[in-house]
Amino acid sequence: MSIIGMGLSSIEAKKESTKIQQEVKVNSTPQITNVKEVDVPNLTKKALSMEFEFQTRYEPAFAQITIKGAIMYLADKNKPIIDEWTKNKRLPENVSLDVLNYLFRHCLLKASNLADDLQLPPPMPMPRITAKSK
Repeated sequence: MSIIGMGLSSIEAKKESTKIQQEVKVNSTPQITNVKEVDVPNLTKKALSMEFEFQTRYEPAFAQITIKGAIMYLADKNKPIIDEWTKNKRLPENVSLDVLNYLFRHCLLKASNLADDLQLPPPMPMPRITAKSK
């Protein structure tokens, strides 16, 4: 089982206020919104298209970044994944871990660039270099 690609359908980033005088909290949340089987050219089997929405919210509510798109997922068997989605609106745990980790890796990078453009705090901690102690 593996992710074979990702396509974005929309990116929205907005900042409402520039004068925040309290601590800012940043929360990023991926959500799968739909799962369906699709034909992929040059593949002998069907893949799964998993539509997603990745939101980064700034609290107090003064900014938001939303990334929408779809991940193409190639599974050994599609039916159990489709059945779990249809019944419970969630993915099996092993699939969910792969997909959510992939979304965090790719979408946090995009959200970080957008946050920088809007002069917002980055949605993930950045490494800090400190002086070596003597």
